Amino acid sequence: MVLRNLLLAALVGATPLCATAQDVKLGFVNTERILRESGPAQRAGKKLETEFAKKQQELQRMADQLKRVQDDLEKNGLTMSEAQRRAKEREFNDLNRELQRRDRDFRDEVNQRRNEETAQLVEQANKIIRQIAEQEKFDVILQATDALIINQRVDITERVMKALEGKPPAR
Repeated sequence: MVLRNLLLAALVGATPLCATAQDVKLGFVNTERILRESGPAQRAGKKLETEFAKKQQELQRMADQLKRVQDDLEKNGLTMSEAQRRAKEREFNDLNRELQRRDRDFRDEVNQRRNEETAQLVEQANKIIRQIAEQEKFDVILQATDALIINQRVDITERVMKALEGKPPAR
């Protein structure tokens, strides 16, 4: 963040040395907004939900089963024989370990797929940003994921999002 601000300050500060301020055409793209609000990002999110719904349901069934075993132990543990209670505790511990392992694997798989979808979207957006920069002769286009105060005149985020939808970017 600090390095980016220093770079921006240096760029803006050095601009008058290279040319007049009117000669430099700056643009800005809010990458976080594209990854959160664009149509392709929302479709990717729905795609991932659908893709992982079955595994999510399986994990929920295992969690429900674990809860039933725990409830049985709490309710009937005192009336069970020592062998029955130990068997039930072993069942509970085995189920708990298996659920934790599967949950970890599930989260890893979801994160990997989300990263793949995000990388693909970023690649598409960067291609569009380069096209807009070339077509409209931008000197510099800054990309950021955090909040900066940007004049709407230089913010081309909306145009990039429209182009991701296959619509021609409005000027």
